[in-house]
Amino acid sequence: MILSLTVLGTASPHPGPGRPCSGCLVRGGGAEVWVDAGPGTFAELQRHTDPRRLTAIWISHLHADHSADLLAAVHAFAFGGMTPPTPVPVYAPRDCARRPAGFLGRPDVRFLDGILDFRPLHDGHTVRHRNLRLTSRAVLHDTEAYGLRAECRGSVLAYSGDSGPCDALTELAVGADLFLCEADVDAHREGEQPVHLTPEDAGACTKGARELLVTHVGPTLTREAAAGRAARVFGGRTAAAREGDTVSL
Repeated sequence: MILSLTVLGTASPHPGPGRPCSGCLVRGGGAEVWVDAGPGTFAELQRHTDPRRLTAIWISHLHADHSADLLAAVHAFAFGGMTPPTPVPVYAPRDCARRPAGFLGRPDVRFLDGILDFRPLHDGHTVRHRNLRLTSRAVLHDTEAYGLRAECRGSVLAYSGDSGPCDALTELAVGADLFLCEADVDAHREGEQPVHLTPEDAGACTKGARELLVTHVGPTLTREAAAGRAARVFGGRTAAAREGDTVSL
């Protein structure tokens, strides 16, 4: 297995019974990366790995449905007997550390230094952990947000994060074996700048990839309907992401 994706959560904008918000575990080249920390995903992460083994954490943006379970990780690492051997790098938008610190009433984020090492993302940010290369691209959302391209020995996984239609998404998908892409909204509101994708948008921006996996489906759609609509535009293999599924590339 060169590169794999395990789905931890798919819900938007809040978790449901048995369905956490956005998150996945990416493994490749000896690295294990928790990608997006939506509510409920830290518990699901423990089904698949020991969090102390994480090589890194990557956060697309700071909306709670993608980042709130960092607080669960802080509690586990600092107080729950899961302290990692070295601080885990956290690649995220600037000021991410202030979120868990603020919740805990700590004005200074330095108390996190022993467990988490926060490193700000930027467009084109690239880092390599063992044989896994992570490249971040700024995408179109209503806050600072990034999509991700994970590469390992020729296998490529792309992830949209949350985004409206934009060139960066299309570029992330080019040559990807799998594109994990949001399809949050049924339709765009007239006159508003889109900050999420319809299923048709997801299908269109995936054209350069081999396979599409639809996630982050909002309450106005079902996963099955979103995947079906995206498939009609994409024209390739398409499925809906489900918690616990693992895809090997």
